[in-house]
Amino acid sequence: MQDKPDLRNLVEPFDFVHTEEIKPEGSFIETAACFADIPGTVVLASGGNLDCARYHILAACPWLTFKAWPGSAIIEAGGSRINYQGNTLDALGLVINRYCTRDPDLPEPVAAGLFGYLAYDLKDEIEKLPRTAVDDTRLPVVCMYAPMIVMVCDILENRTMLCIPVWKATGEEGLERQRRWFFETVAGKGGSGRDFAGGAGGFYSPFTSKTYMEAVERIRQYIAAGHIYQVNLSQRFETGFSGSPYAMFAELFSRAPASFYSYVNAGDHWIVSTSPERFLMRRGDFVETRPIKGTRPRGYDPETDRATAEELKNSPKDDAELSMIVDLMRNDLGRVCAGGSVEVFEHRRLEAYQNVFHLVSVVRGRLAPQNDSVDLIRAAFPGGSITGCPRIRAMEIIDEIEPCRRHVYTGSIGYISFHDTMDFSIAIRTALIFNNRMLFSVGGGVVFDSDPKAEYEETLHKGRSVMSVFEGRKGAPAKQSRIWMNGMLVPESEASLPVSCTGFQYGYGFFETIRVERGNPHLLNEHLGRFTGSWRELFDLPAPDLSWDEIIRQVVGANDLEKQVCAVKLLAAAGDTRNHGTGPHIVVTAAPYVHRLEQAGKPALDLAVYPHPRHTPLASHKSLNYLYYYLAGRQAKEKGADEAVILNPDRTVSETNTANLLLVSGNIVIQPKSRHVLAGVMQAAVLKRLEEKGYETKRISVPLESFFEVDTVIVTNSLMGPVGARSVDGREIACDTEWIAGLRSEVLS
Repeated sequence: MQDKPDLRNLVEPFDFVHTEEIKPEGSFIETAACFADIPGTVVLASGGNLDCARYHILAACPWLTFKAWPGSAIIEAGGSRINYQGNTLDALGLVINRYCTRDPDLPEPVAAGLFGYLAYDLKDEIEKLPRTAVDDTRLPVVCMYAPMIVMVCDILENRTMLCIPVWKATGEEGLERQRRWFFETVAGKGGSGRDFAGGAGGFYSPFTSKTYMEAVERIRQYIAAGHIYQVNLSQRFETGFSGSPYAMFAELFSRAPASFYSYVNAGDHWIVSTSPERFLMRRGDFVETRPIKGTRPRGYDPETDRATAEELKNSPKDDAELSMIVDLMRNDLGRVCAGGSVEVFEHRRLEAYQNVFHLVSVVRGRLAPQNDSVDLIRAAFPGGSITGCPRIRAMEIIDEIEPCRRHVYTGSIGYISFHDTMDFSIAIRTALIFNNRMLFSVGGGVVFDSDPKAEYEETLHKGRSVMSVFEGRKGAPAKQSRIWMNGMLVPESEASLPVSCTGFQYGYGFFETIRVERGNPHLLNEHLGRFTGSWRELFDLPAPDLSWDEIIRQVVGANDLEKQVCAVKLLAAAGDTRNHGTGPHIVVTAAPYVHRLEQAGKPALDLAVYPHPRHTPLASHKSLNYLYYYLAGRQAKEKGADEAVILNPDRTVSETNTANLLLVSGNIVIQPKSRHVLAGVMQAAVLKRLEEKGYETKRISVPLESFFEVDTVIVTNSLMGPVGARSVDGREIACDTEWIAGLRSEVLS
């Protein structure tokens, strides 16, 4: 593990920051839309009339990218890349120090720096915590960009500044190139689309009202036992997503503007945040945090509105929650601020937003001379208002109760400048969009006096701030795949195996894959013969008496696949050996099939030898214990090949990771000999057809070198039929693709 990354190979520090006042024609949201589809673009927008809603900021065209996962970081700039193993915040501090500038005339609040997010899970590099929640996104815990373009709109003074870093090496020419790109991009009025939609099925949460209330009760028990005073518990909602993430951002901003709207285009994922809460702000040595605790929905008429506001202001529970968090944040700032400088500037301020009231406190201090922005983050991250008190035990309980890691939710979004300024929001009311999904979480502080039902209902109300934007915008209904399981057609999402069954724990089971074309299973009897043989041998039970053709017809029809080629799988998994009478589980699935040659976009396949020979009696069956073959196929793809050649212990050839092999030399067809190998249904059909054509078949040991001595090599399985192989480990082999295509047409007809 290295002590610190060597940044000398990255681009040199810039010489100065060019600044000029500009007059954009459109609104800030419209101007930012021109850049929204460019990876690395960050938009920070301020809405409403509160005193911290002063600046709109656009950051675009990154010249440096900083992405980190726990314990490692990737820093890219100037065509160079550094892979760093170590503490993320240490690396972040080194980047900021390398590019710091002391120009006193730079416009406020930021002219150059890093823009992006710090995920909540960065906590694990600040504190030593058990990790018991699942990381189901595997996205960076830090994602920040240093932009070539920073546009700052001062709402108060109605003034817009354009800021561009300038290097000695490129000088005025480089500056003019960036200016021209900026103005041409704005003039082009291109950018993000206007449409977006959620999944047709609406929003899903792993919590039900019952399980969420049970979680609140568990926290109350922890409080009663003296573990904790307060925990911020959340639930995550998920839906499908299509269209433009920026369009969603713009729509939310138009509906209910708040002080800390954020949009981050991270290339393979997007962040849309509508937060009202400031986490940390720095201007020189001046620092500020504004924790929020206490929320009430706005009333539908002035009288109800006033009553709701008074009820929140006079709530003992909300007062206690906010006071606890204020004390926590005072202590956090006190760790890095000058002695005696930290003060509560304002306590329990009532702030009114479009849909809710909040109680807010303002805590300020003076940063000690020896500390910087990264020290401030390390002292206070993640914000106390969204963890609990004491913070470390609260975070442990959050990971224990919430099933998935939070990622950006309750982390922070904003910027760290290269000139001693910083502003981050708390990432609440924040959506993560990736893989055609949208995730967002909502929560609230749980104390001993909390009512579990009220806590659950509060999450639903807070969730409306994001959910409401999808009303009338649902996408086309997604077809739910259906499977046949243990005698019933059910949605795939509802099918499950008990974790105690040996089919799950040990891969104790087997499967068959059948090509079905326009509803007709190909070589069905041959597949069923192999399936029932494995059933009797592996389970030592009579094979099930089922009308497999009818079951296949039902599954194909349920998935609307009657008019195309599809892959049908028959799976059998052993039951729970501890519970006698729990027999094997049977599953039948169907999915569209695209031919391998069409997928690969080539006339024949490329092979790569898997270096680990195989010797197991399970190779005689299509065992669910398939990891060996999966890893072999993955390594082949890493080498640029399509299939992996599997070797016997004596290093002769056996098969590939998904198919059988045949070698043709003159009028002789060679079937590689293995002590344990799955007898292929399609392989048998191809051999039969070739024998009918007058070919002689032999089953002999085949050394790898034979691939380069025969007339052609055939790779065959039941889905793709016979196809040719044209190389092994990059070495070309003979391949008569036209002859094999004719053979394929014959055996698949």
